[in-house]
Amino acid sequence: MGAAVAVGLTLAVIWFIEKMTGTSMVARPIVVSSVIGILLGDVTTGVIIGASLELIFMGAIQIGGAVPPDPLFGSALGTAFAILTGEGIEVALALALPIAILAQSLKVVVFIVRSWFMSYAVKMAEKANIRGLIALNIGGLLMQCALYFVVGFTAISFGSAAVQVFVDNIPEVLMNGLKVSGGLLPAVGFALLLKPMMNKSNFLYFLMGFILVSYLQLPMLAITIIGVVLSFIVVFERADMQPATVQASADDELEGLFDE
Repeated sequence: MGAAVAVGLTLAVIWFIEKMTGTSMVARPIVVSSVIGILLGDVTTGVIIGASLELIFMGAIQIGGAVPPDPLFGSALGTAFAILTGEGIEVALALALPIAILAQSLKVVVFIVRSWFMSYAVKMAEKANIRGLIALNIGGLLMQCALYFVVGFTAISFGSAAVQVFVDNIPEVLMNGLKVSGGLLPAVGFALLLKPMMNKSNFLYFLMGFILVSYLQLPMLAITIIGVVLSFIVVFERADMQPATVQASADDELEGLFDE
């Protein structure tokens, strides 16, 4: 019961903070799984699962009306089930994505319900009722947080035993397959993220990263530092060169004018 309450409150509180702070990214797997790990007494597993799930859900960001699989639900429940069953990261990776896709449908339902209050919001806006708009906005958010708590609490209360039985009956061959697929899922997450980003301008950076990993076998921290240094060089060198380029262009135009 305590674990169910902890997971439910984590879902509700993190979602409330995420929306009240202007999408501060606290609902990302690296944060959510770590918090679940702390609450359930296994910080190490929580952090490891969070880092692995972050690679999978890195590109899952809600933009406009597009509703991607929910990383908050997937990481929270996946981590909780993995810790409670004692099976570790394989179970988290196997359960997180299906749970996130299911939560995606739940979020759409919540958005539909909240849209029913839009007519009240329009009337309040016409009357410049700022307090009413704030109360309506926070009320809708609290309703969504309450739903998150109920779903999280119910899933852990009645689902952990079922998940334990399910995991215990998984054949060893299938479990080994889950381990292999779990290792591939981060690559799939990166591929989904890179697909809209890859172009001629940044291809060389990806190629350089591949060389650093595959041939030089540098650790991830070193590659990250190199990437940060390169980003500063590219951004600030261009910023410093731009005024000089503009001035040179202006000087060329003046010389051309006098030549005529």
